[in-house]
Amino acid sequence: MKKQLILKDEPSLIIENEYNKHADVVLFPGNCLDLLKTIPDNSIQLVVTSPPYNIGKAYEKRTSLDRYLAEQEKVIGECVRVLSEKGSLCWQVGNHIKKDGIVPLDIALYPILKKFNLKLRNRIIWHFEHGLHCSKRFSGRYETICWFTKSDRYFFNLDPVRIPQKYPSKKYFKGPKAGQLSCNPLGKNPGDLWIIPNVKHNHVEKTIHPCQFPVELIERLILSLTNPGNYVLDPFMGVGTTAVASILNKRKSIGAEIVPEYLKIAKERINLAYQGRLRIRPMNQPVYDPNKPQKNRTNLYTSYNQFGDSEELPLFPQFNFHNKEDLIHA
Repeated sequence: MKKQLILKDEPSLIIENEYNKHADVVLFPGNCLDLLKTIPDNSIQLVVTSPPYNIGKAYEKRTSLDRYLAEQEKVIGECVRVLSEKGSLCWQVGNHIKKDGIVPLDIALYPILKKFNLKLRNRIIWHFEHGLHCSKRFSGRYETICWFTKSDRYFFNLDPVRIPQKYPSKKYFKGPKAGQLSCNPLGKNPGDLWIIPNVKHNHVEKTIHPCQFPVELIERLILSLTNPGNYVLDPFMGVGTTAVASILNKRKSIGAEIVPEYLKIAKERINLAYQGRLRIRPMNQPVYDPNKPQKNRTNLYTSYNQFGDSEELPLFPQFNFHNKEDLIHA
């Protein structure tokens, strides 16, 4: 009798719609509080999200600021419960805009976050250059990421997110280290002012979501605050950018979203990322400079395969290239 040859498929991505500790990704279709109730205590290494700003977007109902903050407190409380002792919580917010002025949401939320005994490690300024043009005030071109930890025994790894040194060949000129490099050869600390393009109309990652994270923003947090295999939670998942950044870097992702169309797009993006077919803007790519067209012409996007390996491909926003063969026939 002939032996049957069994061909094994490549490892597949497990996506569930409710909490399952064996899943690679959980995309919960509903209110994040319902999802959070099912997650065990101290099981999440990183919570990173950008909650609604209470400014009347399609996915939120505008309400009083006090009620908004009370709703945020419920979510934050559950996030703290599921956060591990060595874990981090990153709350990315902008301004709540009213006719009589603006309210910086990080300042409004700070007392709530401190109520849960979280420790603020950095207030990161995310600067970008595109957005609404205001006529009666200066146009808003930054938002904040407040990075809190649950304890003093938190995990932090700087090396994966170092950026190029300004003077990489600079050396000590006197003393016992004279002649040696005076800077870290792996790069420098990126600091707490991050210049990363926001996802607007011709951004390579743009979807229908009006307030979409850039992948590289989340990657910097995931790489520095988690290890491979850790859980990353985004209670307001949107179109899945946190999950994409997690999968690309061998982490597991859990998130909730109330808009069915966003969930559908999130699942598509996650699968494309796993297959190595999702176009993203890579970390540390220089910001577009209109005065240096030749340099911009060589910009790259990064494509990953399911094993976390990456390759860089030329970026042409008008085409949907997925591999090098596509480029040959362009």
